[in-house]
Amino acid sequence: MPLTPLDIHNKEFGRRLRGYDEDEVNEFLDQVIKDYESIIRENKELQNQILGLQERLNHFSNIEETLSKTIIVAQEAADEVRSNAKKEAQLIIKESEKNADRIINESLSKSRKVSLEVEELKKQASIYRARFRTLVEAQLELLGQEGWDSLNAESQQISHSSSTVTHLTAEHLQRG
Repeated sequence: MPLTPLDIHNKEFGRRLRGYDEDEVNEFLDQVIKDYESIIRENKELQNQILGLQERLNHFSNIEETLSKTIIVAQEAADEVRSNAKKEAQLIIKESEKNADRIINESLSKSRKVSLEVEELKKQASIYRARFRTLVEAQLELLGQEGWDSLNAESQQISHSSSTVTHLTAEHLQRG
């Protein structure tokens, strides 16, 4: 157990012949007591400072650990966000490609359909034209036959007879 200033103060030395000067020893012991008390106070102050510094160190260590954990969590969150964004971008690209393929396929299908319709209309127009030409040629052939001339003469005769009958009937009605 360490000495206290009180222990030093209360220490009594035995007397001998030709011993030390008692007043000098007491003065020295008083000086030792003062220095010892000063060292003890200083030691306590230093211990208190050490405790305070240790508390601050612990506080800053906790802050550092918290910051490290926060940085790690933030980095993990950023990595997860980046990963999710890449996945989402890939999904959007795939869906866009599917839509583009679908639109292209629909366009090609419509284009083929329109092309077939155009071809069908061309065929129908060609058939109509051929039929119409055949009809016109048949009509021209009929008009070119000799029977039309005799029919025309007969028609004129009938027309002339008809007007004569009409004229005679009109005279007859006037007289009558």
